[in-house]
Amino acid sequence: MNVEEEVGKLKEEIQRLGQQQPDGSYKVKFGVLFNDDRCANIFEALVGTLRAAKKRKILKYDGEMLLQGVHDNVEITLLPPPAVAAA
Repeated sequence: MNVEEEVGKLKEEIQRLGQQQPDGSYKVKFGVLFNDDRCANIFEALVGTLRAAKKRKILKYDGEMLLQGVHDNVEITLLPPPAVAAA
């Protein structure tokens, strides 16, 4: 699986596990993602996939790298897709 595929799957998992916000974004805590069995089976390197998605401005979270235990309560926000400009 390439990076783009992994980021796409990460978006699906955040939508599955997270709470939708009024602005269309989804929020989930790192510990919920990290400890989910389905995520563990999909992502060999969850932290690397999170960093790649953050770099592409698909999601946001505080800090550079998240570690299990220490950062379990860090909130990850899947940003809403950009609005399509009206023609």
